Amino acid sequence: QVQLVESGGGLVQAGGSLRLSCVASGRAVASMGWFRQAPGKEREFVAAINENSDSIAYTGSLKGRFTISRDIAKNTVYLQIVSLKPEDTAVYYCTGSERLTPTPRPFDYRYWGQGTQVTVSS
Repeated sequence: QVQLVESGGGLVQAGGSLRLSCVASGRAVASMGWFRQAPGKEREFVAAINENSDSIAYTGSLKGRFTISRDIAKNTVYLQIVSLKPEDTAVYYCTGSERLTPTPRPFDYRYWGQGTQVTVSS
């Protein structure tokens, strides 16, 4: 069984930055990623990365401000967000998948964290 625990969320002013972390316990998973869900909106794919960090996927509109990375030794995936905007306000979920390549489809991810709230004030 895999458990994912996110941290690093909080309240930040527009233009600021955050780094979200997610530690996987139990065993390693092939791909890890991040989704987010804003109030009243559907869950949205943000980014995902494979085990070797040589295959990365982003939602096109977020690429450039969002950077995903992974530390295999620490079984941790990170999401660095810069130039935060109020529309980035959402609950950010860490995910894990047995697929060898990252995918934007939520049903490909078997493991989900509880989520961490990111709130961006204008």
